[in-house]
Amino acid sequence: MKNKMEDKSSLILASASPRRSELMLEAGYNFEIVVPDVAEAHDESLSCEDLTVENAKLKALAVARLRVEAVVIGADTLVYLDGKPIGKPRDLDEAAEMLRRLSGRTHEVCTGVAIVAGGGSDVHGFHVISHVSFKVLSDSVIRDYHSRIQPLDKAGAYAVQDESAMIIERVAGSWSNVKGLPMERLREELASIMG
Repeated sequence: MKNKMEDKSSLILASASPRRSELMLEAGYNFEIVVPDVAEAHDESLSCEDLTVENAKLKALAVARLRVEAVVIGADTLVYLDGKPIGKPRDLDEAAEMLRRLSGRTHEVCTGVAIVAGGGSDVHGFHVISHVSFKVLSDSVIRDYHSRIQPLDKAGAYAVQDESAMIIERVAGSWSNVKGLPMERLREELASIMG
């Protein structure tokens, strides 16, 4: 993107995620939230990298077309185990089953990010992958964990920022990526765009 955006208030986060908003606030950005009205792609023929970036672009472009003066950030995060996506659980039974599948294993968290300017004339996408290793989890630990957090709005039925010591052994790579927005890389990208 060639245009330097002088006005920091012209930054928009195209996301309903409170976790992404929190990360942006913690990083000191002045931004507006506009939730995109789009249907996400669910194309299993795409790699996790391509699918998350595609969905991030769909979200960012939907908002950028309405706000041509702004720089818009869209993001999409998926949990992958054995190369297959694990989305958000439909109910608590499925949430428990997801944690059983992740128990004692390492999985990938991939976030695709799109930065769009000029109403869609400038589109830049990238992805970041982190590796999350889970402890071996008993059914009682899973029940206890889910009694403390709301798993139904979270990919993989867990949140790295909530009670993670109960379930996570270690995170290799960007912690903020696992939360939903890879801030280290996003800071670099925005600095090159917005100056």
